[in-house]
Amino acid sequence: MRRRTRNGLTSVPSLDKTGLASMKSAAAGPQQELTPERALHRLSVVIPARNEVDCIASTLEHLHLELQLRQVPHEIVVVDDASTDATVKILEKLQPHIPELVVLRNPGPHGFGRAVNYGLQHMTGDAVVIMMADESDDCRDVVRYWNLLNDGYECVFGSRFIRGGGTIDYPRLKLVLNRVANLFLKLLFGYKLNDTTNAFKAYRRTVIEGCQPIISPHFNITVELPLKAITRGYSWVSVPIIWRNRRTGESKLRIREMGSRYLFVCLYVLLEKWLSRGDYRRPMPFSSR
Repeated sequence: MRRRTRNGLTSVPSLDKTGLASMKSAAAGPQQELTPERALHRLSVVIPARNEVDCIASTLEHLHLELQLRQVPHEIVVVDDASTDATVKILEKLQPHIPELVVLRNPGPHGFGRAVNYGLQHMTGDAVVIMMADESDDCRDVVRYWNLLNDGYECVFGSRFIRGGGTIDYPRLKLVLNRVANLFLKLLFGYKLNDTTNAFKAYRRTVIEGCQPIISPHFNITVELPLKAITRGYSWVSVPIIWRNRRTGESKLRIREMGSRYLFVCLYVLLEKWLSRGDYRRPMPFSSR
């Protein structure tokens, strides 16, 4: 099946019986053995939200329904980041209907990265998916991410730009800048991941703990986490996703404001890669023989 988008004809990945995409990236790191100690028991979905009154309810209802249908034990952690509209009131009305919904308020300072980090600090699951509040991410992919983490991967990175992935209504200028930025990162680090800037990713809790300290206050957290995870030796897999531009509200990403911030966090992780001599790499699991 194919879906026509404003940016061209995009193929949609076929799914097998477990709901996993049949096309996985060959760039995956080594898969870790799944032992009882590494088995996952609960998924946290962290969603930062600021002035999302028009879409937050449908995002959460669709997500909760999908996770229930697929029998994924979960909590949905929404971090309000100083909304000035009725976002918080809607969240409070939803809580009696979605018992798994946890509503947090970032006390400040504010920023996309700070809101995400606040959610990561307060989640209770042993795995996490970071998801946008604007319905740009497909909640069915959250289940795919969960299944792959349960296969033993430590990170799952969604990509809009590998075979089977695609975008719908992506603004042309942002698309061009995105591809230039991701090519730059690919060449700079030598990693095969081609959609580093995409926020929609999944991690085991051990990865989040191993990537501390998280320093990005804004959207640059979307590159800090995956670059750190790969640099520090965590296993990963890249899978195709379909991304849809928001249909309500306005984007919080301001490209002119973020350029230097993205560069700063990239150079920060690059210096670790070049100069730290592996001091921050993940500890290798101990195995007795």
